[in-house]
Amino acid sequence: MIIKSETLAAMEEFKGMDINALSTKLEAIESLIRSYTNNNFQNRMMRMEVPAVNGVLLGHSPYFEIGDTLQISQSTVNDGLYAVKEITEYAVSLDKKLYDSPLNTATKVIYPADVKKGVIDLMIWEKNNRQKVGIKSETLSRHSVTYYDQDSNNQVMGYPVSLLGFLKPYVKPRF
Repeated sequence: MIIKSETLAAMEEFKGMDINALSTKLEAIESLIRSYTNNNFQNRMMRMEVPAVNGVLLGHSPYFEIGDTLQISQSTVNDGLYAVKEITEYAVSLDKKLYDSPLNTATKVIYPADVKKGVIDLMIWEKNNRQKVGIKSETLSRHSVTYYDQDSNNQVMGYPVSLLGFLKPYVKPRF
């Protein structure tokens, strides 16, 4: 996960919000960012190829720490993003179910600081403005509401283009 839900929940803007709701929104934003940029943010130098047995990765890496995000790939059944829950001398436990597989490539995912800051801004926008999407201006006397067109020029994946500008340096071409 780009940012821990507990970190957001501790911020003044998110006080009193349900941790599970924050986690779900953070996962959705992470998926959106990875899809939009075509970038998986993997550090390929921090990788291990290990089997998965009884729900854990059998192996150890000095680069993995509790709370890190790992992407498992090149596995017959365990593809996706996982968070490290526990590390022992011989195994790594993850936050989601792992199926037994003889080979799993687990790579550490590292998001730059500006991406983390951008996610916080997206979450604040989500909390404060999601219900007002499409409203350009609103007056009270005689109640007038003006809506703007929502097209590819002013929104991307449901968010204003101006909020997603931080992703521009990380966009990779699609082939």
